[in-house]
Amino acid sequence: MPTPRKLKVVVIGAGMGGLCAAVSLRQRGFDAHVYERAPALGEYGAGLQLGPNCFKAFRGLGLEARLRANVFEPVNMVSIKWDDASLRYREPMKGFYEPKFGAPYTLAHRGDLHRLFREQLPDNCVSTGKHCTGAAMRGASAVATFADGSEVEADIVIGADGIRSAIRQQLFGADQPRYTEQMAWRAIVPIDCVPRAFGPGGSTTLARDEYHGWLGPNGHVICYPIGNGDQLNIFGGHVSADWVEESWTTPSSREEMIAAHAGWNEALLEIYSHVGEVFKWGIFDRDPRPEWRVGRIVLLGDAAHPTMPTLAQGANMAIEDGYVIGACLDRHRDDPEAGLREFVAKRQPRTARVTLQSRRQFANNRMIPPPPPLSRDWIFEHDVTKD
Repeated sequence: MPTPRKLKVVVIGAGMGGLCAAVSLRQRGFDAHVYERAPALGEYGAGLQLGPNCFKAFRGLGLEARLRANVFEPVNMVSIKWDDASLRYREPMKGFYEPKFGAPYTLAHRGDLHRLFREQLPDNCVSTGKHCTGAAMRGASAVATFADGSEVEADIVIGADGIRSAIRQQLFGADQPRYTEQMAWRAIVPIDCVPRAFGPGGSTTLARDEYHGWLGPNGHVICYPIGNGDQLNIFGGHVSADWVEESWTTPSSREEMIAAHAGWNEALLEIYSHVGEVFKWGIFDRDPRPEWRVGRIVLLGDAAHPTMPTLAQGANMAIEDGYVIGACLDRHRDDPEAGLREFVAKRQPRTARVTLQSRRQFANNRMIPPPPPLSRDWIFEHDVTKD
């Protein structure tokens, strides 16, 4: 009896969700190949927060030990008042999440996770410099087309091509994202730039292994250690009516960051003074889509459910997607469309709820004083390996 043919899957986009999907599929015996627009693989330096829910997806892929070697687990979460740097609260993180949710809350450099996924794939599994312009059904096959005139035919095409997804636009038309009147900077500085004591009479102390946030009337700044703890990732959220491009890679400057936070405490501005390379992007909002699939073409990650960063779950949801799509297609090898239907049915309600709660949390953060954060327990409790 002949060996069944491996199903061929084309993944468009080598971000977190696309690479995770490729790993999940190849572990299950699919012939998955990734096509990336950039001329070379690599991720701009930035931090990621990995909730316990995301950690469980890595565990399901057999990557828990490697992940633990590439993440940082902060001791506490510290909230600081924007002007006088007085302490709002300090809550435990290390040793708190794992007993409660079955996995820790960790912090990572995006590049480290990108490399971790890439190491699980054969060298010939990823093609770079391939700008996908869309995908369409051709008979029973899915076909991805590229700007160089080439095309690739497969059993399944996964559009993991990000917030500006060409595949999403082709399948469902151009949407009209809403600018939230918030933009953000992101940068990395050496951890030694963090002052140890500041605030009224030096009453606010900060250890280098703590996650800290500064809450003010026109923004929310999040800082946390990544790598082996020797770097500090900065997310500088800022309320602004001026539109900023919806891109993670728009260059900015240290001076622009500092000017936007005029009047904030000198301890934060001192951290900003050490910033070198810095990028900015506008934060846009979209309503959840009820459907992500046409035939054997499906969306994944930001292409399917772009999410505001207020719950720190954007990359987490994409990685969960990547794990689940492999599991769903594995259960429906004889009927790929049934596998894709199951994938959307499992993932759409959860990601829609995350998107809408991110929107509500953003609105709450702008209140003075802000109410207590909305609970994320339902997010952290979830285990995609049991879907």
